[in-house]
Amino acid sequence: MIVGVTPDALLTTARLSLRLHREGDLERLVAVYSRPDVARFLLEEPWTPESGAAHLERRLGRTGLDEPDGALALVVEREGTVIGSVSVWRTDQERRTVELGWTFDPDHGGLGYATEAVTAALQHAFERHDAHRAVAQMDARNDASARLAQRLGMRQEAHFRRDFWSKGEWTDTLVFAMLASDRAAS
Repeated sequence: MIVGVTPDALLTTARLSLRLHREGDLERLVAVYSRPDVARFLLEEPWTPESGAAHLERRLGRTGLDEPDGALALVVEREGTVIGSVSVWRTDQERRTVELGWTFDPDHGGLGYATEAVTAALQHAFERHDAHRAVAQMDARNDASARLAQRLGMRQEAHFRRDFWSKGEWTDTLVFAMLASDRAAS
């Protein structure tokens, strides 16, 4: 799935570039993360320009998976427009486990971009950083993310009922996972 690596992008696919965050991404990221239909399923409240600047500042430092506590935060671009983000972070160095998270602009949904981008991030973690296991946790109400995890070949391993207090209510959590060997078998 990964087509190559360019000077501007960490990963490229047939239609997308996945690159490190830049200061200039703030306005577009706030436009996506401030949407009520996006923020509903995220841990934080809808972004404002001020909170978005703080989130972006943290993401600017997430540049690689080489360290035991490494994290990689990438924006996903289509023809120069930021359409989402994908993050991968190490959760257990000894067991070679990473966790993934993703957020995409619903205005660019239904075209396979999320599948393409997250597949590239998974491939990068498994092949370039020797991950053994990749996990994705999500709000169980987020049907689109659950369907994406399934399309990626991840297996649902858990459904925790009312385990997380979020924005004034108890929510359920779904946990999906994939092993490096699952990719080889498919």
